[in-house]
Amino acid sequence: MTTMYVCPVDGTRSPVASLAWCCPVCRGPWDLDFEASPVRLKSLSSRVDSLWRYAEALPLAAPVTTLGEGRTPLVPLTSSVSAKLDFLMPTLSFKDRGAVMLAELARRLGPERVIADSSGNAGTAIAAYCARAGLPCTVYVPETTSPKKTEQIRAHGARLERVPGDREATARAARAAADEPGTFYASHVYNPYFLHGTKTYVYELWEDLGGRLPETIVVPVGNGTLLLGAALAIDELSSHGLIGERPALIAVQAEAVSPLATAFRAGAEELPAPAGSAPTLATLAEGIAIPNPPRARQILRAVRASGGTFRTVTEDQLRAAQLDLASRGLFVESTAVACWAAVRDGTGGVDGTDGADGTDRADRAGQAARMDLSVVVPLCGAGAKTGLAPAAGAGGAVGTGGQAAP
Repeated sequence: MTTMYVCPVDGTRSPVASLAWCCPVCRGPWDLDFEASPVRLKSLSSRVDSLWRYAEALPLAAPVTTLGEGRTPLVPLTSSVSAKLDFLMPTLSFKDRGAVMLAELARRLGPERVIADSSGNAGTAIAAYCARAGLPCTVYVPETTSPKKTEQIRAHGARLERVPGDREATARAARAAADEPGTFYASHVYNPYFLHGTKTYVYELWEDLGGRLPETIVVPVGNGTLLLGAALAIDELSSHGLIGERPALIAVQAEAVSPLATAFRAGAEELPAPAGSAPTLATLAEGIAIPNPPRARQILRAVRASGGTFRTVTEDQLRAAQLDLASRGLFVESTAVACWAAVRDGTGGVDGTDGADGTDRADRAGQAARMDLSVVVPLCGAGAKTGLAPAAGAGGAVGTGGQAAP
């Protein structure tokens, strides 16, 4: 296997077969030295009905571990806003898009063990696809992770390691284990193969919309895996001349835990260094409650390059959006409703700056909802995994347990 990892910070390179899970110089996440080939729209009608139909754009081919993931429906919510139902994946979350890539890569590399860390959905997906690949798997989760999700992880035969503390403590425990020889760290944050799986979300939009993309793509952001995959796909489609206008990326965070939105408003290119070990604030959108995402610089750059912005949503908005979607027949997790919460009323309210000259940007998502421009939001995880968010004052919000960060 000649494909190389490359560090986006210092340019360090490493063969994928080395099992190096991070840059040995800066300990940051890898990018992948891979150039996608153009996908021709007219060639797709006779291909396999899964994300693997975009073979020219993927760094792996002819998978063994597939469960038919991808090709989720796109349904209208209003005259201008549509939802892509990624909670209809095999393990009930969008994380299957990246997990199948990691499990297939691990199967080919033949490590002694696979480990992953997650607050729920990513761990479930890795466990399922490792089971499909016949690989031993250990998943590290916060001790507060939803029992429904830990049950699903165990059902797939994975070993479960509960870690005291928050999501960051879980990540640290997994990274320490990842340094053991013979270990493949199936990290949805550090391993770029995951992003090449999540980018198929946008390839599907492009196909479903007849070779174009919506004016605005709204995504929830914790570790940024869906947003960065989307940005990757947009870059590829644009460079191949397969789209004209590039969509704005609107990143959504919970108001309670919004380090990226805060940095964006301040015009910062990176998050400040963590100050101590203050606990993460409670939020119903636990899957995006990530105080220090390793790819923060890339996330901020991608949003700015797209002409997009950040929005934040309150706990009351999350509760209302989950009930509203349920009344429309769509029962999804409280994290998964964040994007609908951000755009459903079509109102403005600037939630960031462009980060270049410090001037306020118009709220593209709110504008689109008012002006009949096209907006797509993802519904990333099924409500059956966590149930309804508790009413205000019921004490049910948690910090980082329960859902995996998009």
